[in-house]
Amino acid sequence: MYASPKDIGERTELAGLCVARLGIKVPAVVDRFDDATERAYTGWPDRLYLIDREGRVAYKSRPGPFGFKPHELEAALEKEGAQGAEGAKGARSD
Repeated sequence: MYASPKDIGERTELAGLCVARLGIKVPAVVDRFDDATERAYTGWPDRLYLIDREGRVAYKSRPGPFGFKPHELEAALEKEGAQGAEGAKGARSD
């Protein structure tokens, strides 16, 4: 068991330890010490999010783990990719 971190440095260190020990292979981020992101995005209970290129929530799963539907996230990723490709075509100057 670990003591609750007292500042963002301790929180970051503990998060790094957890990522390493759990073998997490996806990018992980550490919320600010005031937990603003968790409150803003309803991070509890666990959810999966897809954030679009403008920083908006493009997909939000039902609470996990039973609300995790990989096919729904995959569809949202494909939709975002298609929209990104269309935007890139429109941005050309040729």
